Amino acid sequence: MRNLCMTLAYDGTNYHGFQTQPAGKTVQDELEASILALTGDKPKIIASGRTDAGVHAYAQVFNFHTSSLIPADRWPLALNARLPQDIVVTRSWEVPLEFNSRHAAKRKTYRYTINANRYPDVFHRHMQFHHPAPQLNIEAMRDGLQQLVGTYDFTSFASRHSQKTNHVRTLLEARIEVDTTTCRPGTADQGFIHIFLTGTGFLQHMVRIITGTLLQVGEGKRTPEDMKNILLACDRAAAGPTAVGKGLALWNVDYGELLPE
Repeated sequence: MRNLCMTLAYDGTNYHGFQTQPAGKTVQDELEASILALTGDKPKIIASGRTDAGVHAYAQVFNFHTSSLIPADRWPLALNARLPQDIVVTRSWEVPLEFNSRHAAKRKTYRYTINANRYPDVFHRHMQFHHPAPQLNIEAMRDGLQQLVGTYDFTSFASRHSQKTNHVRTLLEARIEVDTTTCRPGTADQGFIHIFLTGTGFLQHMVRIITGTLLQVGEGKRTPEDMKNILLACDRAAAGPTAVGKGLALWNVDYGELLPE
């Protein structure tokens, strides 16, 4: 047997998340069907983590064991010829048999995108949350975001349906980047606001709840310092709403020296 590891990009609009579930089409279903068509074997796919319905990925990582002799570098082209156009395998390696994409991940980065222009972007509408008004205080949002960097109990920013018994997580980096190239001169457009969060692990809906609460800071409904108070409350009711899934994307998964750059 061989253990193959691959990176994957997908537009999650038409899927009920990454992981196979009893009802609804998932990205994993499409992958396993394509591997079955290529090799005749249905593998057990292990991914770096799951994404919810409508959430996207630029670099999801997964691995599976196979007896196929197809060279590792041929797999992306072979699978992409069988996958739908909104799922693309971008890289492939052969890794040690004991490698596990979920357990070996060192850190993950998610990106949430807010369109703060007056009008929606027709071409990216399915990958952004449109927030045309009121104008957001981006510097206050930046200050509020920094309140969360460190190791804390993130219960306030976890779904009430979270099945994890331990909500302590470490947020390593948090930043906001603003792309103003789409702003129309003489308007109140603020461009595309990208929120990047990097951590060793994330809870269900954690990034989306942080984003929904951060938007309240940007709107002046909360102060940047409120973010730390919400965090320390360890109560989901203390935080803001859960931002819509379509603005979220798994941006990167870091494995240190276990995988090539």
